[in-house]
Amino acid sequence: MQDASAWMLALAGLCIGVTAGFFVRLARLCSFGAVEDALMGGDTRRLRIFGLALGIALLGTQALVIAGQLDPDQSNYTAPALPLASIAIGSVLFGVGMAFVGTCGFGSLVRLGTGDLRSFVVILVLGGAAYATLRGMFSGVRITVLERFAVTMPDGVSTDFAALTRYYTGIDLRALIAALGGGVLCLIALGDKRLRRTPRLLASGVTLGVLTVIGWLATTRLADPFAGPVHPQSLTFVSTIGKAVYAGLLNVGNFADFGVGTVFGVVAGSFLAAWRADELRWEAFDDDHEMRRHVAGAALMGVGGILTGGCTIGQGITAGSMLALSWPIAILGMMLGARIGIAVLVEGSPRELLRRRFDTWREWLQRRPQPAVTAANKPSRRPAAPSDAPHQTAPRSLAE
Repeated sequence: MQDASAWMLALAGLCIGVTAGFFVRLARLCSFGAVEDALMGGDTRRLRIFGLALGIALLGTQALVIAGQLDPDQSNYTAPALPLASIAIGSVLFGVGMAFVGTCGFGSLVRLGTGDLRSFVVILVLGGAAYATLRGMFSGVRITVLERFAVTMPDGVSTDFAALTRYYTGIDLRALIAALGGGVLCLIALGDKRLRRTPRLLASGVTLGVLTVIGWLATTRLADPFAGPVHPQSLTFVSTIGKAVYAGLLNVGNFADFGVGTVFGVVAGSFLAAWRADELRWEAFDDDHEMRRHVAGAALMGVGGILTGGCTIGQGITAGSMLALSWPIAILGMMLGARIGIAVLVEGSPRELLRRRFDTWREWLQRRPQPAVTAANKPSRRPAAPSDAPHQTAPRSLAE
C-alpha cells in the first residue's frame, strides 16, 4: 500500500496544477511566446509577467527560508557542485526544441487540455526522452561525461547566491538580496501601464509566483521524513512529465508523486478554462513536416531539460526563487537556443541557415572598406630630393 503522505503530496500537486493551468490558459500566457515577442518584436510585456511571477516567488520562498520553514540545502537546485557543461548544453538544446514545438513542456500540457492532439504526441516524446536521460539509456553519458565538468563550491557551500555571499563576506544578506531582487522584478512588471490594463496577464503572473511558494511549502510539510530524505520541490515540467509517462505505462504506484500530480492538474485546469470560454477544439498536424518538427523539438526539450535541471518554469521561476546559480545560465542558454531555433525555422533547415550565414559573412568580408589613405602613407608625386650619396648614372651613348 502506498504511503499516505505520498498520495497527499500528489493531491496537493494536482490542486496546484489545476490552478496554474486554469489561469495560464485564461491569459494565454506562454514562455516561448514571451521570448519570441521580446527577441523578434521588441514587446516585453509577457516577459515582464514571468518576471512578476519570479519576483513574487523569490520574495515568498526566501521568506520561508528565513522563517525556518524551508531548507535550501535540501533542494536539488542548490547542490554543492554546479554542472556548468550540462546546464549550458542542455539549456540551448531545450531552447531550440521549444522553438520547434512553439511552446515548452508546460505550454504543451496547457495546449493538450484544450484538445490539441499535437501536444499529446509532444508530451509522449518529451516524457520518453526525459526519462531516458534521467534514468535510462542516456543517463550514463549525462552522469559520467557531462556532469563531470562541474564547479565544486568551497567547503561544500550550496550553489545559491545568498549562501555564497555569506561564505565570502561573513554577513547573511539573504533578506536584502530577496527584497531587492523580488522588489525590482515586481516594479518592472507593474510599472508598465499596458500591463496594468490586462488583469488576466497580471493574475496569471501572480498565480504562478504564489503557487511556486505553495509548492515549496507543501513538499516540505507533507513529506514523510521516515520514508526517506525530504527533497522540497515546486513547479517544473520535464522530469515530472517523464515520471508521469513512466507511471502510466509501467508503474501505477508512481502516480503518488507531487510532480506527477501537477502534470495532470495543468491539463485539467486548462481544460476547465477552455470549456468555460467555449474554446475546446480538436487540432492535429497539418502534414508530416510539422509532425517531424514537433517530434524533434519534443526530444530536444526532453533531453535538454534534464541536462539543465528544469524547464522555463523549473529553472526560470522555481530555481530562481531559490537564488540558484544555475538560474541565469539556464535562462540565457534557453533564450539563445530559442533564437537559434527561430532562425532555423525562418531559413527552412539548419543546413540552409549555415549556408546563408556563410554567404553573408563572405560578402561582408569582400565589401569591407579598404584602409583610408593618409598623408603618412600616401605616395608622393613630386620628384625625389637629390641625395648626397653617390649614385650610378646611365652610360653615355656612342652617338653623343
